[in-house]
Amino acid sequence: MNFIVQYQWEIFIVVEILSLACLLLFGGVRYLIGKRKQSLFFLFLFLFLLILEAGLAFLIYNETGEISTFQIVITIFVIYACTFGINDFKKLDRWMRIKIGKWRGLDLLTDKDKAIMKKQQDPKYIAKINRYSAIAHLFIFVVVQTGFWLYGLGEFAHFGEYLTDFSWVGTEELDKTPYPNDTLYRISMLWGLIFIVDFIWSMSYTFFPAKG
Repeated sequence: MNFIVQYQWEIFIVVEILSLACLLLFGGVRYLIGKRKQSLFFLFLFLFLLILEAGLAFLIYNETGEISTFQIVITIFVIYACTFGINDFKKLDRWMRIKIGKWRGLDLLTDKDKAIMKKQQDPKYIAKINRYSAIAHLFIFVVVQTGFWLYGLGEFAHFGEYLTDFSWVGTEELDKTPYPNDTLYRISMLWGLIFIVDFIWSMSYTFFPAKG
């Protein structure tokens, strides 16, 4: 167990590399070699590695008894894989079919794929998808931050003073923040900045749609 705690980041990086390799091998075996059933092995292996990451985070938390950057990072990766990652995987799958299809001189895209790709060029569709993405990010951000604040404050009663006075944002004094430890505070500040930029960028497609 000491080995896992000591080399947790190295193990995480290796698992991530293997996960990416599994997705690429899935496409290669499925579309380059044409072995559809065999390709499912790599997809199942990818899911196994995802579960392994979650289990790794739990084991380390159980061993150290504290929430660290490592657990937060893995949680973000797992949430991403179960939400936005599904759509990104579909995009990767279509991309591999386009590239491998060109190499083989075949059209590996279905009519449904072509319809989806055409739809994705529609400014209204792009705006709608980005609105959904912004709202989903907002929901996840609020839920997770609420959990962090409850962990640090113990109850909702103290939320008001931090929601009406944001002078604590950016402070170096942890005791003036609603967070239980410096790790969660630093991560939340960085995530908050990323969230604001992402939300504005995503909503810009609604207010300033691209020309079709």
